[in-house]
Amino acid sequence: MEKNTKKTFYITTPIYYVNDVPHIGHAYTTIIADTLARFQKLAGKDVFFMTGTDEHGQKIEKAAAERGLTPKALADSVVGRAQDLWRSLDISHDFFIRTTMDFHEKGVQKLFQMLVDKGDIYKGEYKGWYCVSDENFLPDDVPLEAEGCKTCPDCGKKAYGVSEETYFFRLSAYQDKLLTLYAEHPEFVRPQSRLNEVTSFVRGGLKDLSITRTTVKWGVPVPGDPKHTIYVWFDALHNYVTGIGYDWNPELFKKFWPADIHLVGKDILRFHAVYWPAFLMAEGFPLPRTVYGHGWWLKDDTKMSKSKGNVLDPQAILKVFGPDPLRYFLLREIPIGQDGNFSHEGFLHRVNSDLANDLGNLVQRTLTMIRNYFDGGIIDPEEETAADLKVRTDFEDLKTRVFDHYDACALNKALEEIWAYIGQVNKYLAANEPWIMAKDPARRPRLARVLLQAAAAIRGISYLVFPVMPGSAEKIWGFLGEGKKPSEVPYEEIEFDGFGPGRKVGMPQALFPRVALKDFLGEEAAAPETPPAPRPEPTKEGKEAMDIITYDEFKRMDLRVAHILAAERLPGATKILKLQVDIGTEKRQMVAGIAETYTPEELVGKKLIVIVNLKPAVIRGIESQAMLLAAITPDNKALIPFFDRDIAAGAVVK
Repeated sequence: MEKNTKKTFYITTPIYYVNDVPHIGHAYTTIIADTLARFQKLAGKDVFFMTGTDEHGQKIEKAAAERGLTPKALADSVVGRAQDLWRSLDISHDFFIRTTMDFHEKGVQKLFQMLVDKGDIYKGEYKGWYCVSDENFLPDDVPLEAEGCKTCPDCGKKAYGVSEETYFFRLSAYQDKLLTLYAEHPEFVRPQSRLNEVTSFVRGGLKDLSITRTTVKWGVPVPGDPKHTIYVWFDALHNYVTGIGYDWNPELFKKFWPADIHLVGKDILRFHAVYWPAFLMAEGFPLPRTVYGHGWWLKDDTKMSKSKGNVLDPQAILKVFGPDPLRYFLLREIPIGQDGNFSHEGFLHRVNSDLANDLGNLVQRTLTMIRNYFDGGIIDPEEETAADLKVRTDFEDLKTRVFDHYDACALNKALEEIWAYIGQVNKYLAANEPWIMAKDPARRPRLARVLLQAAAAIRGISYLVFPVMPGSAEKIWGFLGEGKKPSEVPYEEIEFDGFGPGRKVGMPQALFPRVALKDFLGEEAAAPETPPAPRPEPTKEGKEAMDIITYDEFKRMDLRVAHILAAERLPGATKILKLQVDIGTEKRQMVAGIAETYTPEELVGKKLIVIVNLKPAVIRGIESQAMLLAAITPDNKALIPFFDRDIAAGAVVK
């Protein structure tokens, strides 16, 4: 896709219906738009990001009546929840439009009258089938069922036969122009698979479109003919021009129109990629650059919907994790154009592995070592070695690739690239073992260089993830002693050397607390472990008798070699460390009472023996998924038998 060289960037979400509260599908669309808007601001663009609510139509009229409310009262209540959710998700929209706003209704009426005067809208009679749920008329080829009704092919709900006077838009007159648009500007509909769908639909033939109703009272009245209300899609789609200033702020409209990206779910792609450009062609407006049809988030391989009872409330996740883990998961898990199946297990894996272990631990241990070994300020580092230089040059290459991915809306690829680099920096630290160097005063300059490279990399990493996780990125910059926020530094100016000798770092805080699945889901605590067998009675000599087991009982224990990947102290605990270990087939977390004997830094990279088939135990709210073996000294401290030769993680111990 060719790069957008405009100095401005205008992006929209669809405006969301107010017949129900916003769910994770709405959050997904809005998070994508927010991420792209934040990136384009870093890239130097003057950005306008708009979202809002669609408050007219039969669906809202019906939902309000069921609740004993007026349509406007229903809209007001749901709009408040949507705006609360966007605040909770750290959404940075510039304007929130409501289709009940006076300037929008006037703008829609003006455009409607313009097309009447031009002859592109005319009065006639419509007979057909109407789906209230999708606010859409069914195609003629939808078959009539045995009971004499039709089912909407998009949502699966029953449609209603209607016959009434209506105003039509001459959609058929724009068939060839639309096909020319798709052929000459394939970037107009993305991804490519969606363009193919839209092109095929239009080639199948377009009929004139009914755009008013006489049986729906909750809507924008037709100018000069108030018994008609304007069909919700003609009304709703025009929010993209009224919200940016059409008919009330000509300077704003001139500055930002046409839109760069209309971000929509694939279920409403036809309205945006067929009806909307046809309306704009008729009205003489320049066309948007791209309509991007993203996929759905599914639950149990089914699209989320209230009627199916599988809607996920993002507020439940936000209460536990805050916005950034959810933002990261939704954008990392799937490419924008594909469907994703939401699972709590998959979400927690991303949080505990990618965020807590990979990024969070890198920040925590690097800054902790700088504070412990250099009182928070690195001075007199050694000259760069080839390995040090690679950390620097690889970041510069990464910055270019990530820019291209963000610019092409390939957000999951951008995050994949960033996390590959995070892994590289973690390996760089493990290879250099700064916790070992710290014990040798002669190696202090080398220690300074290693920690300086890691801190500079962390600064760059946090900047690159800022569009996706703005709150976490700002916290990391605060830990690093930055005077500015990431949003205040243009993308072209971000450099590896932004963190230099003499900078004072603060005390890092845990960014991404790990959470066990049962705690996240609010399940009841697991049943208590089987009580241990009574200790053997003392012998006549006063010594405790040995508890003899059989060889078969011993064989039931699965002992493995584990490689310690990360270690950290628990807040408020003086004896306990939390470890992340590789047992060959997977990564696990452990909680062990070894903090009086070992520091977290000296454990990372070592290999030891663990029991991997014990039932997990929850210690201080953290699930421990394995148990290490250690000798206990007379003063009750643990000494771990580490391996003195290299051996693969996961090797069986007998």
